[in-house]
Amino acid sequence: MICSPSFLSSDFSKLESEIKSISNAKWLHFDVMDGKFVDNKTYNHKMLKEVSEYSNQVFDTHLMIENPEKYYIEYVRNGADIITFHLEATNNPKKLIADIKEKNVKAGISIKPNTDARELIPFLPELDLILIMSVEPGKGGQKFLPNSLKKIAFLDKQRKLNNYDYLIEVDGGINIKNAKAVKEVGCDIIVVGSFIFNHKNRKAIIEELENV
Repeated sequence: MICSPSFLSSDFSKLESEIKSISNAKWLHFDVMDGKFVDNKTYNHKMLKEVSEYSNQVFDTHLMIENPEKYYIEYVRNGADIITFHLEATNNPKKLIADIKEKNVKAGISIKPNTDARELIPFLPELDLILIMSVEPGKGGQKFLPNSLKKIAFLDKQRKLNNYDYLIEVDGGINIKNAKAVKEVGCDIIVVGSFIFNHKNRKAIIEELENV
């Protein structure tokens, strides 16, 4: 399983050393919030450019923003390898998926905890990634919502039945115990924030999570 650390809870005053402390992770998760689609506001595309100076990880970019079709191109230009937008934030998901992939970037969709995974069915053939939010997006430190397991299992079943090749990612409240649970129902990637950054030996925690 891939661990995609979210550095939102890291010390931004020493960001370079914080990113290097998790350099054994192949992916790096960017939490982009606009203060509109979700309550909190974080950083924008300039953060990708900054981090690219000392990271060659896969830039896993999660846009928790309104009107992602207006802004995604700035993240592509600044180094995003994957652009994940919210189903709830756009009126034309199919076009946005096509537009992202046209830029040679992988396209993902995320859904909030109250959104039924079946709403993703029309888009499954085109997607590279699906991100299940296992907490309400916009706030850190929340507890994992167990109903996320059913969504992951459903999407894994659809993938197997139809020979789709999207990856399934989960974000929110992940620790060693529930990392094992999500893996067992078909999850490929876990986004982990404070659980990693609260440890001194972060590389060891990442390795443990990936091999759970």
